[in-house]
Amino acid sequence: MAMNMGLFHKFNGKRKLTLRGKEAVAGYLFAIPFLIGFFGLFLPMLLKSVGFSFSNMTVEKSGYVLTRAADGGLEHYIRALTIDPKFNLALLNAVKDMAVNVPLIIIFSFFAANLLNQKFRGRGIARSIFFLPVILTSGVVLGLETSDLLQTTLGPEGMLSADDANTVFNVAGFLLNYTNLPSGVVMYLSQAVLGIYDIVIASGVQILIFLAGLQGISPSLYEASNMEGATAWENFWKITFPMISPLILVNAVYTIIDSFTSADNELMKMIKTTIFTDVKYGYGSAMAWIYFLIIVVIIAIVGGIIGKRVFYMD
Repeated sequence: MAMNMGLFHKFNGKRKLTLRGKEAVAGYLFAIPFLIGFFGLFLPMLLKSVGFSFSNMTVEKSGYVLTRAADGGLEHYIRALTIDPKFNLALLNAVKDMAVNVPLIIIFSFFAANLLNQKFRGRGIARSIFFLPVILTSGVVLGLETSDLLQTTLGPEGMLSADDANTVFNVAGFLLNYTNLPSGVVMYLSQAVLGIYDIVIASGVQILIFLAGLQGISPSLYEASNMEGATAWENFWKITFPMISPLILVNAVYTIIDSFTSADNELMKMIKTTIFTDVKYGYGSAMAWIYFLIIVVIIAIVGGIIGKRVFYMD
């Protein structure tokens, strides 16, 4: 009742919407297309995929027929987790690639956004250049990048070429000789050198989100800090980083999902092939649900860890 009173007010004896009420109506209008799509299209298909994962499907003249899978309906799940070595290997590779790429993408996009937030000539063009890979990696261009031409460049079975391997060892040798970093960190940074192209391509949206957050920080905070004699480094760690920390969580979740569902993800390709090429809807659906649950668990863990360190200004 209190909520309704806040949405309406009386004017000349008539009830009219308050500003809060108008904002609520606008919110509902924006949500309606999503709700229609979710409950009308997405949710029914989602429930059907759950049924497929516990069943075996046969196609007949009258349509498809579902029969209960063995082991109480868990036949496909048991096969994926304990029998199929390709699925487990692809799953481990997907998690490994995510663990390697997500921190690099977040760090790169954060500092790129800080650079693009500075005032300099051609700033608009520079921002467009950083977002351009997002456009170029859609549609036909993405298909060309994942074509056989790229595979031949990488070498047999996608292995690194000799030049790439030399690059890794040269960078690793330089870091080991001139820094005191642990060997594990050195190899991580060395591998990141080869993945710079992929990191830049995958950072466009994250840069825009960080850039919007940086522009939303009140200049008065920096003015007050400068009057107190704070350095640029102190401003970064005491103002910029805490204020932008909620967006680190947003970008982390977005990047994890993007990594797990990208077009070049081998596990995604395997699931599509199993369902649409091999026509194994039951087994493919079970693989997809296992993959989905693992993604949810990883996002929950990452969200819990980062969420405890996020700063929200009331």
